Amino acid sequence: MSPAPNRPLTVLTVCGVGMGSSLILKMNAEKALKSLGVEAKVEHTDVSSARGMKADVAIAQGLHADDLGSVAPVVLAISNFMDVDGLRRQLDEALRAQGWLS
Repeated sequence: MSPAPNRPLTVLTVCGVGMGSSLILKMNAEKALKSLGVEAKVEHTDVSSARGMKADVAIAQGLHADDLGSVAPVVLAISNFMDVDGLRRQLDEALRAQGWLS
């Protein structure tokens, strides 16, 4: 468990080419984080660019999640980009595990 950042969380949403699905995931992550009361800066990108970035949380399809371990301490594998409630539950569990949400 690491201390909560003293700033908004940095969240990356990632897909293969950084266009459509990562943008949809970005919008849904923003909704999920807002419903949890978590202040965050959410960016969308492709998996190649993400490998050179740093974030608090990375969210991607399971296919790409294994490639993101060095990017963020929290990496969430998503199967349904449209399931905002499922994403909210995953974020809630992961952020609580890090001690970033009480």
